Amino acid sequence: MPSSWTVLISVHAIAASYALIFGAVNLLRRTKGGSLHKVVGRIWVASMYIVVLTSFGIRTIDGGFNWLHALSVLTFCTLTAGLWTVRKGNIRAHRSFMTGSYFGLIGAFVGVLAVPSRRIPQLAIHELPLLGLLILVLLGTAALTILGLTQLRQERRPLSVR
Repeated sequence: MPSSWTVLISVHAIAASYALIFGAVNLLRRTKGGSLHKVVGRIWVASMYIVVLTSFGIRTIDGGFNWLHALSVLTFCTLTAGLWTVRKGNIRAHRSFMTGSYFGLIGAFVGVLAVPSRRIPQLAIHELPLLGLLILVLLGTAALTILGLTQLRQERRPLSVR
């Protein structure tokens, strides 16, 4: 990693990357509400809370906050509301809060990519092979996690009688 990547920024970027992946998995799956959806959703929510909480330690050059920090506050609220509504059985509201949170994450990601001086675009410009390797590692570990969860889910199913 470039020297400008602190531990905080690295944790933030890794958590955001996993949140992008696991959020997409749950949104794109046809079946919702099953055990795999719940486990992947919990990983996504944990990743999102890490992203939100670490964002407050990442400041602008002048030490202040920007629009991404406002998005973090909103995301904290929508994630919490999404968890609360599913506990109350309001699946429609849960879906809305979680989908909105995910699309907010996409918006923040696009916002980060759109500024050439930020770390990810700089990594793409100056260290493309490293960025490619990092993306492969993230996708690979996420895929292995989902495959492992799927395997565990299948092992728990009772054998059907023929």
